[in-house]
Amino acid sequence: MSYSPEIIETAEKELEKRRMASETELEKRRSILFARSPRAEEIERMIARTSVAAARAILGGADRRARLESLRDQNLALQKELAGIVKGFGFPENYLDLWHRCDKCGDHGYVDGKMCTCMKTLLRQISYDQLNSMSPLSLSSFDDFSLEYYSKSPSDGESGISQYTQMSRVLSRCRAYARNFSSSSNSLLFQGAPGLGKTHLSLAIAKELIDSGFGVIYTSAPTLMTKLSHESFDYYRSGGQSSTEQLLADCDLLIIDDLGTEFTSRFTVSAIHNIINTRMIVSKPTIISTNLSVPDLEKKYDMRILSRIIGTLERIVFVGSDIRQQKKRAR
Repeated sequence: MSYSPEIIETAEKELEKRRMASETELEKRRSILFARSPRAEEIERMIARTSVAAARAILGGADRRARLESLRDQNLALQKELAGIVKGFGFPENYLDLWHRCDKCGDHGYVDGKMCTCMKTLLRQISYDQLNSMSPLSLSSFDDFSLEYYSKSPSDGESGISQYTQMSRVLSRCRAYARNFSSSSNSLLFQGAPGLGKTHLSLAIAKELIDSGFGVIYTSAPTLMTKLSHESFDYYRSGGQSSTEQLLADCDLLIIDDLGTEFTSRFTVSAIHNIINTRMIVSKPTIISTNLSVPDLEKKYDMRILSRIIGTLERIVFVGSDIRQQKKRAR
């Protein structure tokens, strides 16, 4: 996947910060050790001097081999003594080494000229963060989802259960989904009128999974279609897949909120079909929320999209009265 120069620069700056943090931490550890053992600091200086002497010996005369062997023995003895001091204080053996986040590349991002897996992961996460930057992921959680706005009176529908009971089940299902999430989790369809908590619970799931280390992209349908439309020129010019499309296909969970509120065109219908179809092909979970009923979905989208949304996603029905309006009236 190709990334923009800005994303690559952001990743490189992050790796530089990691290297600087490792060096700072090492200096703190050295200060702690030297405060406890002045001999340890003296040994470090002596090891440094033997290294300089070895470099000079290489340029020396006929006896340089014997000189190098003597310096090597001195160096090994000093290292052994220093290791003994470190161990004596109960510190780990690598206490005086740089502790990198990635031992393969030393937090440089490349190994033998090839991009390290840590760099690939970082680039992908930065791209996720940029896509999620307009979403209030930190503003919703399961704990602040209140059931007090749902009526406990039996409904007039076929089920006869109250709004409160139905939404309690919805909340429990969403909690379980986040708790047990894996690559084989079901895709979900959140369906119901506006203001019933679909966005809130979508964001709560996203927040839980991001905190657990999963790659999640949360976006509204209008925002996503606008972004893909802006990238379409580059897509056709390059003859390849846009970076956003690749990220949508690769992320652990894709959440598309407010499906049906986007401007409808041949481009958006095709884009939505491609996104859903690609996720299905690679067996990646998707959550879609919509205010539209099944008949309304039938009017807006063709059967290719409907068969995938209705036929393959687990339907979660939201009921009740618009919570936003209830809160306004309560003020």
